[in-house]
Amino acid sequence: MAKSVVEQLRQRFGNALLETADWRGDEVAVIRREELVSICRWLKETPELALNFLMDICGVDYPERSQRFEVVYHCYSLATGRRIRLKVRVSESDPVVPTVTGVWIGADWFERECYDLFGIKFAGHPNLKRLLTYEEFEGHALRRDYPRNKRQKIPTPDPLIS
Repeated sequence: MAKSVVEQLRQRFGNALLETADWRGDEVAVIRREELVSICRWLKETPELALNFLMDICGVDYPERSQRFEVVYHCYSLATGRRIRLKVRVSESDPVVPTVTGVWIGADWFERECYDLFGIKFAGHPNLKRLLTYEEFEGHALRRDYPRNKRQKIPTPDPLIS
């Protein structure tokens, strides 16, 4: 029987893995952010894994934790049907993760969405700017401490400029 993705990760990147889980075939690895790009590249380029499809990147906010944010990567192999969820934890004072756009070009908009809604920055991203809200939007709407009733100033075009 083939080794699980988590077992292969542990064998190849031992100390880069902080936690792992495997529940009913749903494999999860919490990894060090410094190793994110090399792990993602290895997952994609290793023929027996071929995790060539980045399904999603999302943020999760845990305000009670010292490492407040998790950036979650859902990876899938179109050839084998295998999948893994990678998690990288970052603090509010240093919410930066390296971009994986060099591994999966499709990460571009996922990372922009995560930046826009959580304020997590992606070092090396080619065009890191807001995606779902406008430039003058204050705050990050999916953070748990974002005020539910906050009113934003909505930009309107200047009627004298046409």
